[in-house]
Amino acid sequence: MKKTTLRKYAKLIAKVGANVRKGQPVQITASPESHEFVAMVAEECYRLGAKYVNVEWRYQPLTKLAFRWQSVKTLSTLPGWQKEKQKFISEELPCRIFISSDDPDGLRGVNTEKMQKVNAAIYPILKPYRDAMESKHQWTIAAVPSEKWAKKVFPDLPKNRAVEALWDAILKSVHVSDDPEGDPVLEWYRHNENFKARCAWLNKKKFDYLTYKSSNGTDFRCDLLPRSRWCGGGETTVQGVYFNPNMPTEEIFTSPKAGACEGTLVATKPLSTQGQIIRDFRIRFEGGKAVEWHAAEGEELLGHIINMDEGASKLGELALIPCDSPINNSGILFYETLFDENASCHVALGRGFNDCVDGYPNVTNEECRELGINDSMIHLDFMIGAPDMDITGYKNGKATPVFKNGEWAFKV
Repeated sequence: MKKTTLRKYAKLIAKVGANVRKGQPVQITASPESHEFVAMVAEECYRLGAKYVNVEWRYQPLTKLAFRWQSVKTLSTLPGWQKEKQKFISEELPCRIFISSDDPDGLRGVNTEKMQKVNAAIYPILKPYRDAMESKHQWTIAAVPSEKWAKKVFPDLPKNRAVEALWDAILKSVHVSDDPEGDPVLEWYRHNENFKARCAWLNKKKFDYLTYKSSNGTDFRCDLLPRSRWCGGGETTVQGVYFNPNMPTEEIFTSPKAGACEGTLVATKPLSTQGQIIRDFRIRFEGGKAVEWHAAEGEELLGHIINMDEGASKLGELALIPCDSPINNSGILFYETLFDENASCHVALGRGFNDCVDGYPNVTNEECRELGINDSMIHLDFMIGAPDMDITGYKNGKATPVFKNGEWAFKV
């Protein structure tokens, strides 16, 4: 891959993704395998005026060893220095850039129950720091190929060619090309304008609830909040800084009313989570909660996730993406939620988003919970979009088509 093209991507992440402002600190989280590209991103952050750039390295084999050899008690204990670090981050509010390159099977064999116990123990320790940062800082997630991830996506190609093919797919998804005249920054500005127009249409409708139906067995209804707000593309911090948290992104989304849904949702793509795969699954909801689920692969893991806490069995997100979208049209299954969720309509179990409440900068976390935003230690996206899916919005009993046969039913 040409360095000039990778430099475009690095600039895009720093300028449009995180939108680093002069004098802001930056924290990058990445795998050591992506060190050369991380250095490019760091340089672009400095060019934008970053106060400093700190890199935190994460390596799946070490995580796997930790879960194999350390006790639950040790893994569940946050040392004093780590608490001070979290406190510092919540006060300093750095721009945070996450570079994903994990092997989808990288944590296969880890004791699932042990992992869930550790996550449940660590969550309440970290939650106050995360709440303190809610909507107050810029963050973005982007991706870089690793050999093992590339071989998972393109198993029939030699390693080098698989990595090149994955690089090509990633760059296309974020509008970066080798064309010297191409400007991905401008492409993203146009992309965000389209999101704004669709969000405006949905927000004007103020639907009471949505229904989902497709021939694969999805038959579902979900209530929206009286103050629901549809979002998409970029987000704005309470300080007024616009940024793009997901690169790529194709979704228009909102947070539904927690505990107010009924019916069955059928997953249409495999889900890669916690270094493992959940495949061919469906979930039935009753009284607003997941009460029954089945999976051809990963059913035990799915059950552990749904039972993580009180909010894990409820929905925190509804996202709308047409089948005629760039990632879906690529025909590639990425085994990475950042990409696969943007190929299909999806929902998420667990935590909802405060900024999906109208007037959110002036609404506290507690008020968001009272309004119906779900709270949980998890946020697990899974894909439900299908070529024959119809989604209908209802306001005071009047039906308005939102999706017809997997595509937008309205123009903007």
